Amino acid sequence: MSPRPSAYVLLERVSNLLRAELRSAGAADELEPVHLQALDYLDRANAYSNTPLAVAEYLGLTKGNVSQRLIALERAGYLKRTADARDRRVSHLALTAKGRSLLRAAVPPPHWREALAALPAESVDRLERGLLDLLRALQLAQGGRSFGECRTCRHFVVDGGRYACGLTREPLAAEQTTKICREHAAPELPKTA
Repeated sequence: MSPRPSAYVLLERVSNLLRAELRSAGAADELEPVHLQALDYLDRANAYSNTPLAVAEYLGLTKGNVSQRLIALERAGYLKRTADARDRRVSHLALTAKGRSLLRAAVPPPHWREALAALPAESVDRLERGLLDLLRALQLAQGGRSFGECRTCRHFVVDGGRYACGLTREPLAAEQTTKICREHAAPELPKTA
């Protein structure tokens, strides 16, 4: 009987299959998996996190590497760039209708959707919880940002049905509360006596 594959080997294999599907999905438009990953991130990012620097941090790549890829996506009509209203040195990125259309067709890839749909709900739930635990452990070990959903952040404030960021003191629209943020901080655990 052969030894059971380790989590690393299994994740590496799943990652390779996912990258191959993303490569195939973007091939007609001459896009690499990283282009689709950038579009996917920007689709899920909040207003504080839709900058080129945040994309680079999220993908774990250099700002220069990501910058060239974002320029290509912008030239191809998948992204639009606007200057920040307060700091003209900062630009914000948003998907165009063309970018959203491509993303909806390609991410997650069709085989990925089919495979997850074929699994029992409890298996998918266990998988997601385990992967989230692994992600948190890796981010902690590497000192990286968590990029969690706004509503799960310790800075998230609900006051009389209104939402705000306790860090920036700015109000948040309801749809922003389910977006991911580069400033996310996990809630503090209750102190035990």
